[in-house]
Amino acid sequence: MPSWPLKNKQKEIPTNNHPGSFWEDRGDRHHCGIDLYSDVESDVFAIEPGIVIETGLMTSPEWIHYWNHTYFVIIKNDHGNYWKYGELKEIYVKSGENISEGQKIGKVGLVLDSEKINETSPAYIQKLKGKNPSMLHLELYSYEPISRHEKYLGGNWFSDEMPDQLLDPTEKLASI
Repeated sequence: MPSWPLKNKQKEIPTNNHPGSFWEDRGDRHHCGIDLYSDVESDVFAIEPGIVIETGLMTSPEWIHYWNHTYFVIIKNDHGNYWKYGELKEIYVKSGENISEGQKIGKVGLVLDSEKINETSPAYIQKLKGKNPSMLHLELYSYEPISRHEKYLGGNWFSDEMPDQLLDPTEKLASI
């Protein structure tokens, strides 16, 4: 049975276009995953066993001025789906590594730098100024996970057409 990715944290899964829910409409973009809110530096654990296929930079102030540096880990599970764990402060695994269910893979990061959010920032970001929400951002793919694409940036998709391989992880998480 899959493991909850944040130990000692209540299972609160945002739904129905609430902040952090899957495919949330953010005005100029859609949210590609689910945000599980947790304290900065909370440990993040693998939901299912698999193999790490990629790690990398998820957000950067060089891309969007109000972002901090955060990282991602993509794990292909034994059923062929891909979990993307994002907005991590630290990662403890590397590409090619076999991962067991419940293995610690990283720590929750903080995406937004509130001091750099201003009137030019998107409206939904302006609402978060000063709140410093930290979270684990989770995406699920049926094949070929997205980490670099002209319409993808930092867990957001800049189009109304959802990528074919992107799956809603809500039900899967709710079953854990």
